Order: sequence, then C-alpha cells, then structure tokens
Amino acid sequence: MAQLLTKAWLDEHLAELPQWQQDAFAQFSGMIADPGGTYPCIPGRQGFLSNQLRFGFAADPRSEQAITDVASLLQQYGECSRDTGKYASLVIMCETPAELASSSIEDYEQLFWSIMNRVSEVDKVPWPEHISTDPSHPSWEFCFDGHPYFAFCGTPAHQQRRSRHTPHFTIAFQPRWVFEEINDSTAFGRNMKKLIRKKLVEYDGIPVHPSLKWYGQEDNQEWKQYFLRDDESIPSKCPFTRMKNKFKVLSSMFHK
Repeated sequence: MAQLLTKAWLDEHLAELPQWQQDAFAQFSGMIADPGGTYPCIPGRQGFLSNQLRFGFAADPRSEQAITDVASLLQQYGECSRDTGKYASLVIMCETPAELASSSIEDYEQLFWSIMNRVSEVDKVPWPEHISTDPSHPSWEFCFDGHPYFAFCGTPAHQQRRSRHTPHFTIAFQPRWVFEEINDSTAFGRNMKKLIRKKLVEYDGIPVHPSLKWYGQEDNQEWKQYFLRDDESIPSKCPFTRMKNKFKVLSSMFHK
C-alpha cells in the first residue's frame, strides 16, 4: 500500500527508495525550495520547509494500480491533514516512464481527469452536503472520503506555464480548510493573493491564467483551475463525470 511520507523522513531515507522516486522528490525539492525563493506558491513553500506537506508515490498514472495508490493516499491523508499544520498539502508523484514523459499537454489533461474520475468512482463516502455535485456551481470542489480538496496538476509537458512544470506527473491536493484564512474575506488572504500573483507572473513570464479566482465567487468554477494549459484556453465543459457515472450504474441496476 502507498504510504504517506514527510519531508523529514524523505531527507533521511531517500537513498532507500527506487531511483525514479529519488529523482521526483529531489527535483520537487529543488523547485519549491530554490535558494532565491522564486517559487510562486508561498504557502506551499512554507509548508515544505516546515515539514507540513505530506508526500506519496503512485504507479504509472495510466495503470489501475495508480488509482489504488491515489485513493489510499487520500484516505490516509484525510485522517491526519488537520494535524500536519496550517500549510497542509498532499503531493502525489507518479512514475512517469520516458514514453509518457513525452506526451502533450492535451494528453496529460485527459489523463488527469481520467484519474480524478476513476478515483472518485471508488470513493464510498457521500460528498459533504454543503459541496455541490455540479462542477458548474461555485461551491463545487473535488471530494474524497468526505473531505473537499483543491487539486493542482503539474506535468513534464508544461513549458510556458513554468509553475505547472514537474518532471514527473504530479497531483497536489490542498484541503479546503486551508483556505479558511486565505480567502477574499481576510486582509491576510487578499495580501497573499497579490504576492502570489506577482511572483507567478515573474516566475512564468506570462499573464496569470484568467481561471484563477477565489473559491465561492459567483463566476468561479474550481475545476478550471485544477489543470491549466500553457495558453489561456479551457475545455468547453468540465471533464469530471462522477455523478454521471453514478447515475449510469444506478440506471443499469434498475433496468436489468
């Protein structure tokens, strides 16, 4: 079973892990904790440096084993995230063979949503009542085991949007409760947003993606922020089909 790991444990035991996992964590560390402090996500950097992030490794994201790994890691994380610190996040790095690493952003986008859908299909816990199951609703957020998360996908294919470039296919999950202090209703949240956006423009060298908005805004749809393309285009509709899949299963049961 995939295990949750801390930065402190990885710093001490990294050499014991498979080579691709060593490489994935080393490159992630170099990115988020670069000496110049240029990485745009200030809370993420703080969480990493203070050992608040949790890490997990998953199989090739095209495999069924990857779904088992991601679901297991999310279940473990949901039980302990509030004990890890206010800058909590779960970072899952997937084994990314050479033939997958050369994929296009469009291919990775399809792969990301395939994983989100397949992981959701094995979720046995209903979504929280206050979270809409309709991705077009401002309150929608991906949920697993009763916990809502903001998801962030990084891939080897991202070049212009450097903040989304990771040498290994990576998905980070931030618990929704992390944003209780970081939102538009607090001075801290508003100031943090300005700082992050400024650093994001400097880091990427291109304008901030128009889909990046506050959770809960009437014109915001969270799913659009999960996977950002290198340009400003977005899918015509949300690729997340959890409820549709559930309804198909129910329909087949009643029409046998």
